[in-house]
Amino acid sequence: MRKLLLLATILINALFSAQTAKQIIDKNIEITGGLTQWKLLNSILLQGKVILGVNEEYPIKIFQQRPNLTKTLVTVGKKENVVEGYDGKNGYAMNYVVNKLQIQKDYVAESFDTDFIDYENKGFTAQVLGKEKVGEKDCFKVELTKNVNKTVYYFDVQNYFLLKEVKKDEVLIYSDFKKVNNLIMPFRIESNTPKKEGDYVMILNRIEINKAFPENTFKF
Repeated sequence: MRKLLLLATILINALFSAQTAKQIIDKNIEITGGLTQWKLLNSILLQGKVILGVNEEYPIKIFQQRPNLTKTLVTVGKKENVVEGYDGKNGYAMNYVVNKLQIQKDYVAESFDTDFIDYENKGFTAQVLGKEKVGEKDCFKVELTKNVNKTVYYFDVQNYFLLKEVKKDEVLIYSDFKKVNNLIMPFRIESNTPKKEGDYVMILNRIEINKAFPENTFKF
């Protein structure tokens, strides 16, 4: 009897956690524009500057388009350089040793949408890990799991904005939220890595959505 009661308690707690996680995620999607508007998003152009270290600051442009096309350009001096991207077949990244854009053999293309949109259909499970502060703000801590892959999301308890995302090899901090057409997006993104290699702060001054990019935009 005790074993049955213990099993029932575990199942109830699991269902409660999954339901609570879904409610938190659904609220974030609703608050930032709604599921329909996010699914109508087909392309995005981010423009601003990227700050590396203390004194390095460069203009940046990022093109993204469904299902997973991407291209990042950084201006050094007066020259615009492609530093990474994915053309639908191959991933590319700048090799600064030879100063040449090269194909990345083990490149894994990222989804255009964040994983927590339609997470169940993508094979993820979600659970609430409790609450934790991000800076001075209390956040719901929600973990998404698929096989061995885990990502933890921190949603502001007051407005459900996503403030922090913890991946295996990177921590992203989001802030300065503004409305872009019908969607709310962060205009400041900070990236931190365990070895502090490639850390950056990206400050955006312009975001354009659903632009029709030229056909050669993602060609390298």
